[in-house]
Amino acid sequence: MTFLTRRFLLVAAASAAAVAPFARAQTTGTINVGATATGIPFTFLDVKTNSIQGMMVDTVNAVGKAAGLKVNVQQTVFSALIPSLTAQKIDVISAAMLKTPARAEVVDFSEPVYSYGEGLLVKADDAKAYASLDDLKGEVVGAQVGTVFLDMLNKKGIFKEVRSYDSLADLTRDLALGRIKAGLGDQPILAYQVRQNTFPGVKLAAGYKPVNVGDVCLVVRKGDKALLDQLNKAIATIKADGTLAQIVQKWGI
Repeated sequence: MTFLTRRFLLVAAASAAAVAPFARAQTTGTINVGATATGIPFTFLDVKTNSIQGMMVDTVNAVGKAAGLKVNVQQTVFSALIPSLTAQKIDVISAAMLKTPARAEVVDFSEPVYSYGEGLLVKADDAKAYASLDDLKGEVVGAQVGTVFLDMLNKKGIFKEVRSYDSLADLTRDLALGRIKAGLGDQPILAYQVRQNTFPGVKLAAGYKPVNVGDVCLVVRKGDKALLDQLNKAIATIKADGTLAQIVQKWGI
């Protein structure tokens, strides 16, 4: 075997490996979807069925049905979603992930399926009115790792300390114990879990006005245009026939 032949075979093998996940999705009709276990009501682990459920799970299943694709949802921690996508371990992300310019440099986003902003959590007995983050100047605050909200707090530059947490459960525990003054997170997720009394001892600051309102979309690898087009067409279908609106209403967001 000549050097050029060996080189050609190596390049061909590398190219095949690079497109393998999408080729699998197309030939078998299956897409592997990454979702988190801690994003109620968007995505969460249902202990009764030991499966990931939620608004974004219902949405990606409806999109898959409209696109003629089978959906295989896999549990992935939030901070590992984009790395898992770019490493070709999954084909699509369906989670409470806001579209941002920084993320759009690394991955591609579908048409929006939902829009929302941040919510501010404080202790249940905190009677102070918080209209903005400026009202927390000099305090210790926190947010979840891998979220735009942690970036918001760090960029603000007015706090005594910004702490990062692996989960909202860890954040709210420290908040209830008085270890931090406030926490920032996805408003619909926080509101839903506070209503369910999942996070005792904390509440949403009623007067807080979100400034980082963004779109939640399905996410694919950068340049995966064929799959993105397929998903966008299906999203348009479930918007037009009312399926998406029914899903949003089901989960009370």
